[in-house]
Amino acid sequence: MKALLLENISAVAVEGFRQAGYEVEAHKTALDERELVEKIKPVSLLGVRSKTRVTAAVLQAAPKLVAVGAFCIGVDKIDQKTASERGIAVFNDPHSNSRSVAELVMGEIIMLLRRTFQASSEMHRGVWNKSAAGAHEVRGLTLGIVGYGKIGSQLSDLAEAMGMRVVFYDTSHVLARGNARPVTFRELLEISDVVTLHVDGKKENQDLFGDQEFRAMKDGACFLNLSRGFVVDHEALAAHLKTGKLSGAAIDVFPKEPESGAGFESALRTLPNVILTPHVGGSTEEAQANIGSFVSAKLLDYVRTGDSLLSVNLPQCHLEYEEGSYRLMHIHQNVPGILRAINDILADREINIERQALNTRGTLGYAIYDINRACDEELMAQLKAVPHTIVVRAKGC
Repeated sequence: MKALLLENISAVAVEGFRQAGYEVEAHKTALDERELVEKIKPVSLLGVRSKTRVTAAVLQAAPKLVAVGAFCIGVDKIDQKTASERGIAVFNDPHSNSRSVAELVMGEIIMLLRRTFQASSEMHRGVWNKSAAGAHEVRGLTLGIVGYGKIGSQLSDLAEAMGMRVVFYDTSHVLARGNARPVTFRELLEISDVVTLHVDGKKENQDLFGDQEFRAMKDGACFLNLSRGFVVDHEALAAHLKTGKLSGAAIDVFPKEPESGAGFESALRTLPNVILTPHVGGSTEEAQANIGSFVSAKLLDYVRTGDSLLSVNLPQCHLEYEEGSYRLMHIHQNVPGILRAINDILADREINIERQALNTRGTLGYAIYDINRACDEELMAQLKAVPHTIVVRAKGC
């Protein structure tokens, strides 16, 4: 089996696949659709990060592809609909870089409130301007966190340890950490000295922050976004920075992000006390190693046992695996009668079902079976011939 890894995925993942017996082809950069279509045909596992587009054309050119791993959080560049239709599992890692992002946010909050970045830029231009004007400690100030998930809650702990008061807003009911308290979105804007966004990529979050939201913030507050580029109107942000309504900002994500090394344009360029970074919130060696370990392990486990827990597109199906088991995995359209057809085939061949699990998700159904003896080509052919079958795989047969 072959694994194709793009965009300089951690060596931890490369080694994990090789130890599992895979032939690994690794590239430091992304491939465009044409290049990927040419390379994908013999590939069983594909690993990408945030730049590669895994389109319908790529997936349709991949007869051996079992799963795609996004070695990052976002999966918006993977055609999940086509992947599901072809029975290809998609996995990501929503957690392993959360500490890296939270630490960067905390550091940027301190730099904004102390105007450190602005002072450093002046020094590089040969300007010595020693002054306490506009510089503040973080202790005693209020941090407003919009989105209190893995990153937001870790940031909450770090900020509170630095002496900040923490308030948060989340659309879900979540447990507060430490002394943080939930507030309404409007109240958060009105009372926070610093507002930071940590929302997900759902469509309803598009244009979450614009002119009206910036007007509702405290005069002189700072604003940070290390979540998704499309949630903030950068023209409106630039306007409120220029008027002094906001005293500073740190932005790591943008509505349109160029390829590495390409030119970058933004309304926020050249503004003082604005920290701009090229989507590096989760880009630490520690985070990339953790992501490499996590996603590669999920991919290998899915191939070995069929465990689809944490897949972003397949039904969540798990059946405890025992070494030496004869395991069948059957992905199908979610219509009545599939299990009966499979069970009848096994019964007609006097094959006993020792364990089984089933789950559905939208138009898909996924069943995992452990049977009492090895399967053969004839059995596989019969299972593949069951109406509405998408993919049949076997392990130990």
